[in-house]
Amino acid sequence: MGQSPSVKERITNLPNFDEKPIHYGYYVGLNSYDFKFEYVDDYYRINNYPDIQVNSTSGFNVGLIGDLRINRFFNLRLEPGLLYTQRDLIYPELPLFNSENDLIREVKSTYIHIPLLLKISAKRINNFKPYVTFGISTDYNLSSNSKNTDDNSSNVFRTKSRSLNYELGFGFDFYLYYFKFSPSIRGIFSIENELISDYDKSSPWTGNIKKMYSRGVVINFTFE
Repeated sequence: MGQSPSVKERITNLPNFDEKPIHYGYYVGLNSYDFKFEYVDDYYRINNYPDIQVNSTSGFNVGLIGDLRINRFFNLRLEPGLLYTQRDLIYPELPLFNSENDLIREVKSTYIHIPLLLKISAKRINNFKPYVTFGISTDYNLSSNSKNTDDNSSNVFRTKSRSLNYELGFGFDFYLYYFKFSPSIRGIFSIENELISDYDKSSPWTGNIKKMYSRGVVINFTFE
């Protein structure tokens, strides 16, 4: 009688998946965004006021994936999607504010998010493979209020409708029986000023802000 092996051989799922020149998929996920501010002459610090605080709420992401194989370790990916998020700006109690409602501005954003990413993968180990990604993206904000003629004096906070970003992230590929599942986390950093200032240059909402940039963290669950 033959001797049974003490360790069973692991089954390799989808052994030829990474040889495809092009493949597609989709993702769903969560996000959290805030803002980075650059102030005019450090107004808040000089006058002993706290900075503007940003309260972030969890948003969601959905999108599609197109993957182009370059070689064994490099892939070029286009991942267009829709991101929804909300940030509440909490202002310090400046003398120019007349009520508590003036201290809060809701900034809701619905982004058409279009990233072009380079995926760099490690060597596959059985049914597992780690990777890192980096690249650029552009956002089209459908909720920017950029064309609204009202401003903060009418409780309307305006941002630019388009922004350019760079992205960095990492994730893990798990090769299952029927598909590849990949959880990942990524940082998104705007490199363009997104603020549209109020008409009044001394506005307490925007007059003290020189530039404003979005920063976000997204967690995606990818199915390919």
